[in-house]
Amino acid sequence: MSDFFRLLFAREWDDLARHLAGTANTDMERYLTHLNRTLPQATIDTLYMVGFASLFAVLFGVVVGMTLYVTQREGIYAAPRFNKLLGTIINIGRSIPFVVLIILVFPLSRMIVGTSIGRTASIVPLTIAAIPFMSRVIEAALNELGRGIIEAAVAAGASPRQIIWRVVLPECAPGLVSGFTLTIINLITFSAMAGMIGGGGLGHIAHMYGVARFRTDILVYTIIILVVLVQVIQAVGQTVSRRLDKR
Repeated sequence: MSDFFRLLFAREWDDLARHLAGTANTDMERYLTHLNRTLPQATIDTLYMVGFASLFAVLFGVVVGMTLYVTQREGIYAAPRFNKLLGTIINIGRSIPFVVLIILVFPLSRMIVGTSIGRTASIVPLTIAAIPFMSRVIEAALNELGRGIIEAAVAAGASPRQIIWRVVLPECAPGLVSGFTLTIINLITFSAMAGMIGGGGLGHIAHMYGVARFRTDILVYTIIILVVLVQVIQAVGQTVSRRLDKR
């Protein structure tokens, strides 16, 4: 009789083990299927955030960087006091950590896009963080232009506007493209940080699956995708910069 019960319970435990194994396999399949849909969408979200933030950062950054350049002491529109004030504001913006900046601009994001979380809302802090950096990059690229070229343009009778659009910007184009490339790469890094606090994208996937669920493989996948994005952008930027370089 005791042997009979041992055999009966053994079969029940075997059936239970097979059932649990089948359930686990089903859950894992669902998890992997969900992940296969989520990773491509997260990559698209990252490109969406970085693309629009880069566009706005370039537009505003070029304006601010050019203003810093032309208003310096020996600039085309020399205004040292204004230049110092604007430079101080830019330095303050660059000194704020990005994670803190995201929290500070929550009200602004909510006012502009109607929410403070999500991929669209993340464009606001990404743009604000990139403008000071982009401005300094533009200023540094323009300062590499020798004074002799500008003096020659002035001697030829060119107006300040003509000097900016026909001399300064074309001559500094390779450096400007390199600055754009560097800004975009930094925005990819910032977007991953934004994703960890509700911004979406690859950073959100890395935090939600890789960190919260202890899935090292997910972290590896997101890192690989980010590395590929950076390498592609860097290669494209270097190629364009070399083609624009007339030296």
